[in-house]
Amino acid sequence: MASPQDLKYTKEHEWVRMDGDVGTIGITDYAQDALGDIVLLDLPATGTNVSYMDKFGEIESVKAVSELFAPVTGEVVDINSALEDSPELVNDSPFDEGWILRVRLSDPSEVEKLLDANQYDEYLATEVE
Repeated sequence: MASPQDLKYTKEHEWVRMDGDVGTIGITDYAQDALGDIVLLDLPATGTNVSYMDKFGEIESVKAVSELFAPVTGEVVDINSALEDSPELVNDSPFDEGWILRVRLSDPSEVEKLLDANQYDEYLATEVE
């Protein structure tokens, strides 16, 4: 599956979709597939500050617990509350209904450090087994 073109990506398999100065963050289709059935997310509270490429939470599947890394720096302004009761939305719809949180960016130029869809797909093809 090709990665959506309107997103930016990390090599840790998070994505961000920009809307003005707010970025919606989730994990990629590759990541949700590698994790398997997702059963729980441990996320920061609204109002918490997250920092570029620092851990902001954890995602637990039937296979493993993995850290989540912020692709941008800013303040968490929204969390996908639907994931509390239905964490499987991340598996079912990683780029839409399975978004994880929204951050108001303090440094929008950080987005330029991230991979575009073509770069991410190339990374998957060459770097990931």
